[in-house]
Amino acid sequence: MRALQWHGPWDLRLVELDTPRAGPGQVRIAVAYCGICGSDLHEYADGPHAIPVDAPHPLSGRTAPLTLGHEFCGTVVEVGAGVTGLSLGDRVAVEPEYHCKQCAYCRSGSYNLCVSMGFAGLMGDGGMADFAVVPAYMLHRLPDEVSLEQAAVIEPAAVALHALRRAELRLGDTCAVFGLGPIGLLLISLAKLQGATTIVAVDVSRERLAAASHLGATHALDAGALDAPALCDALRDAAGGLGVDVSFEAAGLPATFEAAMQGLRKGGRVVMVGLMPHANFDAFRAVNDELTFTASVGYRHAYGDLLRIVGSGALDLTSIVTRIVSLDDAVAEGFDALLADRTQIKILVSPAKPPSAINA
Repeated sequence: MRALQWHGPWDLRLVELDTPRAGPGQVRIAVAYCGICGSDLHEYADGPHAIPVDAPHPLSGRTAPLTLGHEFCGTVVEVGAGVTGLSLGDRVAVEPEYHCKQCAYCRSGSYNLCVSMGFAGLMGDGGMADFAVVPAYMLHRLPDEVSLEQAAVIEPAAVALHALRRAELRLGDTCAVFGLGPIGLLLISLAKLQGATTIVAVDVSRERLAAASHLGATHALDAGALDAPALCDALRDAAGGLGVDVSFEAAGLPATFEAAMQGLRKGGRVVMVGLMPHANFDAFRAVNDELTFTASVGYRHAYGDLLRIVGSGALDLTSIVTRIVSLDDAVAEGFDALLADRTQIKILVSPAKPPSAINA
């Protein structure tokens, strides 16, 4: 089979490998689509970050080179010994978090905090290949109403839904989303479904601000055209003068974290979704205004709810998909395109289709 493997920064190789077999407790799927995530781009441009190089991951047993891709879906083609509830031909979405099921976090249900947590496609082989073998616990059967194209975007939508839950966003709340990548745009769609009355989108890309408005943002602020004080003033004005109830920091930048905090009303909540090594904040204001800081990582118990929402027609996840490319063209038309072109949002790689069959 073909697989797109990470060998080092700027070194992705489409290689031929033996088709893996499903072992006990595992399932092999024929991959239909695999999304390219911002984490994949970071590994490509300046990794390794999460990819194990010197020591194998404790649950996957893998080190680099390994097959990228954790946003994937497909069809069951082999079921390993001991697996129940899945059959050949089942269409499935992959919830790619590894978890041990034994540590205190797993036993409490917070499996996204597992002491050995990792992701297939980053700490183990993932979905940018013709076939992928994963633990059966990662798979969710798709309702008939959910297409495989929709299923390929369930993973980033789960990140957004978990962050929304961490925010405790309530009907009638006001919120702001800083950073309009796929997660930020999905946060806007889900906040609208949750009943937020004011949703302020903040980014430097006019194209992404336009996409946010299409998905439900009530206000769009161009952070490249406003200095920090003006941006905060505009954010407060959009929320009735006091500031928003909740800010989501989805860009992973210290400056946007600061702006996300400054745009809050008293008693407001900021949720950190983007990854950054360090951030400074006004501790005096945080205490004096009784602000709440919350972080959100991965997801737990989100896939079932998302599949029901998407199946009902209330949420169209393909609205953020801007291109579908073949596995052969994944580097040039996928990874490089996302790094060079801000109009691209979510690019799906389709191993199942030859280049001539792709509508790019």
